[in-house]
Amino acid sequence: MMRVTARTFRNLVTRSALTVAVTIAGGLAAAQEVKPVSPDLTPKLRDLLRKEMLSIEGASKDILSALIAGDDARVAELAQQIHDSFILQQSMTPEDREDLMSAVPEDFVSRDQAFHELSATLSKAAREGDRAQQHAEFGRMVEACTACHALYATDRFPDLAE
Repeated sequence: MMRVTARTFRNLVTRSALTVAVTIAGGLAAAQEVKPVSPDLTPKLRDLLRKEMLSIEGASKDILSALIAGDDARVAELAQQIHDSFILQQSMTPEDREDLMSAVPEDFVSRDQAFHELSATLSKAAREGDRAQQHAEFGRMVEACTACHALYATDRFPDLAE
């Protein structure tokens, strides 16, 4: 098991922040007709998405606390919960699925799936006690959230539209 120093952790955070900036800039340039998805969702889907995002945000805050405490078991548990959280899919009728697919771009769905896979990778790293990998995967998760919000949730996060 690799020991992660405060300096190593700061370096990981700094690299993650730079990667987020580059990812957002590149993603925004590539996606010219991107717009917030929330206004196009049915009220039920909008509520389900909001609940899933709040659940992920809460778990992410708890993961950060567990990471800085070195609590691998808690990181693994929380990351797995995020992976398994697909509230949208679990609570949707076939009609809801049809409404969702007509309201959001394919890229939005792909990004959501990729994010949940990142959380599974984080959970695996935590189960293996690989702290450096946990920090890297958590950074990738934050990057994925920010990049998606910059593309599809600027109505909720207007500062990301800049």
